[in-house]
Amino acid sequence: MKRIITIVVIIAVVGLVAFRLVSNKKAIDEKNKLPDNTNVAVAVNVAPVQNRISERNLSMIGTVAANQVIEIKAEVQGNLLSLNVDLGDEVKKGQVIGRIDNKLQALAVANAEQQLADAKQNLERYKNLFEGGAATQAQYDQYKLGFENAQIAVEQARKQLSNAVVRAPISGQITQKAVEAGAFVNIGTSIVTVVDVSRLKVQLNVAENDVYALKVGDPVQITATVFPGVTYEGKITFISPRGDDAHNYPVEIAFNNQSKYTLKAGTYVNTAFNRKSQVPTLQIPRDALVGSIRDAKVYVVDQNNVAKLKKITVGADNGSYLEVQEGLQEGERVVTTGQINLADSTKVSIIQSGAQNGVTAQDTGKAAASGNTSSMNQ
Repeated sequence: MKRIITIVVIIAVVGLVAFRLVSNKKAIDEKNKLPDNTNVAVAVNVAPVQNRISERNLSMIGTVAANQVIEIKAEVQGNLLSLNVDLGDEVKKGQVIGRIDNKLQALAVANAEQQLADAKQNLERYKNLFEGGAATQAQYDQYKLGFENAQIAVEQARKQLSNAVVRAPISGQITQKAVEAGAFVNIGTSIVTVVDVSRLKVQLNVAENDVYALKVGDPVQITATVFPGVTYEGKITFISPRGDDAHNYPVEIAFNNQSKYTLKAGTYVNTAFNRKSQVPTLQIPRDALVGSIRDAKVYVVDQNNVAKLKKITVGADNGSYLEVQEGLQEGERVVTTGQINLADSTKVSIIQSGAQNGVTAQDTGKAAASGNTSSMNQ
């Protein structure tokens, strides 16, 4: 009997220990279990997209383009005997940069000159016959026309011979070298590309509300973040009389490059016009911008409080606000804080909804403090 009792006690103790171990394991698992945040909304602040008036000098961001870009192509067929330039070399207008085998062209010149000499001899002979009454007017005119055609043929042959010498049509820098010496080139084969950056231009699309305040010849101050504190003086050289479907008008600004602070084609610059803009434009707080001005995006919160990532096109910088040219509509809500925790289509919880003062808002002080768009993250 005692043995049975002992066995029962042992079994009870083992069961109790096993129950305790299982209970402890469940408690540990519950403690270490990651919380399910799939339905947790991210807390954000938002602000509406609205039209605002910013009394400021009109300024826009543009890209610098070279004054001239010339692709030099072969004008005759043959072997490229020499090419005397490399990438980055500076060339002068008219400088010989290469030569194409001209044997065929030289032979064509010799043949054309011989034909011209024969045509001249025939013309002189028939001129004497015509004056002596031994030839008709039609015969004389025929040989006169042959002589004139022979003269044209000589000029063309000599032109082809001169085209075998490759010259730089403008002064500039070699930016592309398509072939090497020894290659066979056909007429139209690209040899090198020359870019002239001594004078540059900026091409912009100006909104209808602003373009009527501009005129050809107006001064424009141009700055770039690559050269802080340096200003380039430009002038408006063209304003298109025709706008696009979005009522934007192409405007071109020309300016001289600086030898000490030489801008490269493709550089982002800020253009400040000497004109005040006092018309409402679609704007968002600068804090809403995700990424850089080159690839501007914002999170837009829909009616279901879901944040959608949208690509936008940014216009002028008004200090704490940015003008939006494309991608948003008035009344949409953009996220101004909390973007770091967001991904596209994330559920959000709005803590605070900012408000603007609509078309009566003035942002002059902020715009003056900001200076120009070179302070933006480009």
